[in-house]
Formats: sequence, structure tokens, C-alpha cells
Amino acid sequence: MTLQITPMVAADAARCAELEAVLFPGDGPWTERAFLSELAAPHIHYFAAREDGVFLGYAGIALLGRGETAESEVHTIGVDPAAHRRGIGGTLLDALLVEADRHGGSVFLEVRTDNTPAIELYTREGFVVVGTRRNYYQPSGADAFTMQRPSRRASAPA
Repeated sequence: MTLQITPMVAADAARCAELEAVLFPGDGPWTERAFLSELAAPHIHYFAAREDGVFLGYAGIALLGRGETAESEVHTIGVDPAAHRRGIGGTLLDALLVEADRHGGSVFLEVRTDNTPAIELYTREGFVVVGTRRNYYQPSGADAFTMQRPSRRASAPA
């Protein structure tokens, strides 16, 4: 069995919404329509993780600004609970960070303050906590850390 990371397509939106309802039930899970809207935006990139054709997860990032004002924002990462602890979330994050590094600038994200596995993953990838957003997730009212990873844009060849 080989994990494949490919660009997400509109046909994946319904499965993403199903997973969102399982993964984030108290925090306003995204709908199929929300995923379709994300996919339609030219500055937002989504990836799907599949194993033997089975959809196991998704991740999205917005590439914002250009040049000196460039930055990226991780919008979401979700992995089917049946496939947790297999490195799929990390592999999806790697795909997002490749896009961010091509774009340039820092990378930001929000994560629940009680989501220890995600915080550990982000810390391993060079993210640091730069702030706390009280009551960020609704309707649960859970707090979020804002995390940032400095730019790692490769220098252009001379």
C-alpha cells in the first residue's frame, strides 16, 4: 500500500465534509460547499491523501501577498481517524510547506490549545507559538494558538 498525495478535486469535497463532521463536531465543521469555495479560489491549494484509491485525508493552504508581503496560512488538515498515527498528517503538512516555500514568507496557522499531537507536529516542522486567540473555535469556545514558521524560501540561482 502506497500513500499518494495529489491535488484535491471538487469530487473530494463531500468526503472532506464527512470527515470534518467526525473530526471537528463541536467547532463548526466545514460543509461540502465551503470546501468547493476553497477549491475555486486561485490562491488556495488543497491536497488529498489516498491509499489504494481510498481517500484518507486533506489539507489546504492559502498563499497570500507577493514579494516582500508574501505569507501563507494553513487553513486545515484532516485525517480519517481510522488512519491516525500513520504519518499522513505530517505528509500532508509537508506538501503544504513545499507550496509555502515556493511562495515565500512566513507560514501561519491556528491550532486548538488542547490538540497536543498537532502542536507537536507543527513544532517539529519549525512552528512556534506567537499568540493565543481566546474563544477562537465556535461554537465550542475553545482557544487556539497562532503558530508561525519563518520563511524558508530557497534562494533563486544566480
